[in-house]
Amino acid sequence: MNKKKVYLTLANGAVFQGYAFGAEGDVCGELVFSTGMVGYIETLTDPCNQGQIVVQTFPLIGNYGMIYSDVENKKASVSAYVVREICDNPSNFRMDGDLETYLKEQKVVGVYGVDTRQLTKILREEGTMNARITSKPMKEEEIKALASYKQQTNLSVSEKGFYQAENAKGTLALWDFGTKRSLIEKLLSFGYNVVSLPSGSTADDVLATGAHGIVLSEGAGDPNDYTQTIAEVKKVLGEKPVLGLGLGHQLVALALGAKVQKHKYGHRGSNQPVKSIVDGKVYISTQNHGYVVINDTVKEGAVNFINVNDGSNEGIEYEALKAITVQFTPDCCDIGNEENPIYAKFFAMMEKEKENA
Repeated sequence: MNKKKVYLTLANGAVFQGYAFGAEGDVCGELVFSTGMVGYIETLTDPCNQGQIVVQTFPLIGNYGMIYSDVENKKASVSAYVVREICDNPSNFRMDGDLETYLKEQKVVGVYGVDTRQLTKILREEGTMNARITSKPMKEEEIKALASYKQQTNLSVSEKGFYQAENAKGTLALWDFGTKRSLIEKLLSFGYNVVSLPSGSTADDVLATGAHGIVLSEGAGDPNDYTQTIAEVKKVLGEKPVLGLGLGHQLVALALGAKVQKHKYGHRGSNQPVKSIVDGKVYISTQNHGYVVINDTVKEGAVNFINVNDGSNEGIEYEALKAITVQFTPDCCDIGNEENPIYAKFFAMMEKEKENA
């Protein structure tokens, strides 16, 4: 691999020298880290990573190449990708190509040869921050300007769509703020058609689908910026059973008077432990978020999941409003022959809704 020096400069003044791979160019974004040992394809294509420079903590990336059937979105979402070591000779029977070629196709800037352990320590201790990747060292005044940079999140990232389930027994409305392909496939697997609506939809648009339940998807950005959507979400609560995931979890909390603030470094990766307050079980979950609901501000509903590492909010149940919301991907609760408690409760509410219709 041809080594071309690049510089990763943080808003706190720290500078890391590395080498370019993938697309070339200067790029600015919020620097965050992801702790998954595998799943780099999903990380690159998760819409939640819109506009972010993602640091992968696992030291060797790209060893199973690029597998297009594993992407969560047609396009890469990250602005840039930072790794310790890139695999030059990937090998996998499902492989469609190598990671660097994919990054070039998607115009994603990559950096390798960086001390990602030290970089992650900085983000853990000081919090996520803005950073810039450049081909030349930045000037002092340019570094000072980094702190004021704000990524403009696209709050309307989807279009209306319809997904047909085999032997469908009902319909789900998916309020799409940046959903993953795997979520749609999961919902279809339960035997429900899925009507996808864009993030800018109104409550009337969602209810007009005639769906028996509503899923609020994950998504990118500061949930406090979704002011119009929060007002619309409040209108559907209590009308139909609601399952809120990630950003959807936060929007429901905001609609009901709770507060959401930026987490110091966020939870990103497939190894985040969450504990059920109801039965004490601990699940190892997949998460991708930088904001959290403040437990003490939850006025309606009951907090039923917390993060084992820092005690932050991971889930709330609003029994009176027929709503369940979680900060993580519910699939982590699929264990052996046990029924998934989150999906089971949501679909039970939907079936009751159908009976009373």
